[in-house]
Amino acid sequence: MLILAIDTALEACAAAVLDTDSGELLAQEQLLMKRGHAEALMPIIARVMQSAELAFTALDRIAVTVGPGSFTGLRVGISAARGLALAAKRPAVGLTTLSAYAAPIVGESGTAPVISAIDARHDHVYFQIVAGDGSLLVPPCIAPIDAAIAASQFGTPHLVGNAAAILAERWPKDGPQPVAVDAQPAPDISWVAWLGAAADPETNPARPFYLKAPDAKPAAAPFAQAASS
Repeated sequence: MLILAIDTALEACAAAVLDTDSGELLAQEQLLMKRGHAEALMPIIARVMQSAELAFTALDRIAVTVGPGSFTGLRVGISAARGLALAAKRPAVGLTTLSAYAAPIVGESGTAPVISAIDARHDHVYFQIVAGDGSLLVPPCIAPIDAAIAASQFGTPHLVGNAAAILAERWPKDGPQPVAVDAQPAPDISWVAWLGAAADPETNPARPFYLKAPDAKPAAAPFAQAASS
């Protein structure tokens, strides 16, 4: 299967082409940026497709990160994925930014839970928690930083995401300490591609994944219910 992956959700503009049959990443490019995704994306896509020596009609599907993330960045990536998918008559699949962050760590962190965290500003983070085997402990949500830190009840975690350092700085010194802190500005684009290959287009549409409406009040401790269920 040939996958074109796109990520513009956070502080990077990236694209990659994956051949799942050979397990090889045929081409990839990532530019770190906070703004300018709209101008940068299509040239990046053109370069990776040229490097992979593929026509768009040779692709089997297009994968794109759908959030949480910057509203403008998400709109750029999702619009491009949908447009290319329509033109090439191929399905487009959406992957959450949080799952893309966690993917390379799951299975390598032993029994340590993996907390993916994205800065939501105003002392809040978007986050999710998965066990070392990938099972979901806390679904994607938005919460105050202190509430996310209380997830130490699940054990010493591996922190990843552009808010990983923020959580680490506030982590209680008298509690179980994180086993690792991966403060990445954006997910690894190769894992966006691999997740896109595994995703079902019917249940993972390429549309924005928002965790709150503009005026919604974030939950205080969403993991508490998950832990007791």
